[in-house]
Amino acid sequence: MSLYTIDVKKTNGQEVKLSEYKDNVLLIVNTASKCGLTPQFDGLQKLYDEYKDQKFTILGFPCDQFAKQEFNDIKETTSFCKINYGVTFPIFSKIDVNGEQTHPLFAYLKSKKSGILGSKIKWNFTKFLVDRNGKVVKRFAPTTKPEAIKSEIEKLL
Repeated sequence: MSLYTIDVKKTNGQEVKLSEYKDNVLLIVNTASKCGLTPQFDGLQKLYDEYKDQKFTILGFPCDQFAKQEFNDIKETTSFCKINYGVTFPIFSKIDVNGEQTHPLFAYLKSKKSGILGSKIKWNFTKFLVDRNGKVVKRFAPTTKPEAIKSEIEKLL
């Protein structure tokens, strides 16, 4: 199995393979719209704006597993992100990152880079940095601010 064989759902329900992002440096993040860490969307968008022309992409995956901090309707989520933080990087359908219904993407990411609590995702805004070949290079804690990841991104570009 490789990252590029995994299917994800766009917010319109359309399935796409992550191979669409081959040759890109990726920052994959489980997000939430009503979390104390939600202002990180601003920093994520700034990273995306700065590096998107160098084949850098952020992939946001809303998750409602931590204190129910995500809207029920994905349209509400995407609207909230755009209006409040100017988000233009791809946001996908809501997924689970832990438990029996863990999405294959997050099962894969966790198998490649565990965190302080083992492979389990601790909270919203856990970030995985992936190189252009699909290798999971680093995992960042939810409290790691996007701007703190900048030098790690630059190494891969």
